[in-house]
Amino acid sequence: MVNSFSQAEAVELCYRNVNGSCVKTPYSAGPRAVLYAVLGLGAVLAVFGNLLVIVAILHFKQLHTPTNFLIASLACADFLVGVTVMPFSAVRSVESCWYFGESYCKFHTCFDTSFCFASLFHLCCISVDRYIAVTDPLTYPTKFTVSVSGICIILSWFFSVTYSFSIFYTGANEEGIEELVVALTCVGGCQAPLNQSWVLLCFLLFFIPTVAMVFIYCKIFLVAKYQARKIESTASQALSSAAESYKERVAKRERKAAKTLGIAVAAFLVSWLPYIIDAVIDAYMNFITPPYVYEILVWCVYYNSAMNPLIYAFFYPWFRKAIKLIVSGKVLRSDSSTINLFSEEADRD
Repeated sequence: MVNSFSQAEAVELCYRNVNGSCVKTPYSAGPRAVLYAVLGLGAVLAVFGNLLVIVAILHFKQLHTPTNFLIASLACADFLVGVTVMPFSAVRSVESCWYFGESYCKFHTCFDTSFCFASLFHLCCISVDRYIAVTDPLTYPTKFTVSVSGICIILSWFFSVTYSFSIFYTGANEEGIEELVVALTCVGGCQAPLNQSWVLLCFLLFFIPTVAMVFIYCKIFLVAKYQARKIESTASQALSSAAESYKERVAKRERKAAKTLGIAVAAFLVSWLPYIIDAVIDAYMNFITPPYVYEILVWCVYYNSAMNPLIYAFFYPWFRKAIKLIVSGKVLRSDSSTINLFSEEADRD
């Protein structure tokens, strides 16, 4: 009797004096501090890294291209993940409790899904943009215009937000699994299990754009390989016309951009695939994933929001120059928006 009483006392709850409170599984001080540091770093990188991308593209007129507007909108989605999702998820992951109310739990889930799917749809649009740019670089500016880019951005946001709020805010995700939801529900929890129908749709919404992107990028790299061989063969010939020389330079620039964005797509898939596969397995196997495994998979997805700015910084010299101008305050000059980011002059201004 005494032993059972001491065990009950040892159980820690999210809300001590509330009936039906979730059980808290706290970490000791050391691991707790490390987790907050690691998860907090991801949120900081996602917020400030993507904010730099947005400011750079919107401020510098030289970067006002259809592709870069798509990248800015993608950065906006990742920025919003860092602001509205990651800080609250960090507290939930470390404390194993949700302290931000039932209403924001729904919004948090909707934001999470909306922004992550917005990233996916943007990347799919970018892959189409890169395919046109690499396969037909000279007529590309007339095919993929700012208007086309704007339509892609609007549709990406519309479908992702509509999908997320129609499922999670209305409670449609719980239809058919009400008993399981009741069993999982407690005060201080924030879970949104998907029934089999919705998880299948979620998988298809991920799988179809993913297959399309992989196919498109395979085509891009085959075309790029062919173009590289063609340029090598023409370079060995005596004279080339000015038009051919210009075409080669444009093709080279577009291939480099496609390679960088292809790496961003690969990083996205590596971050997302384990989580999506686990979500499908869970829906059909009565949610068997241990909480700590689920948290790891979720944070792999979240950390992807912090990765794109690092990829751009590593591969894009213009982005590094833009960061220097923004951080140094030179961006506040009246003529800073017209600075040439693609020449050595940007470093000296």
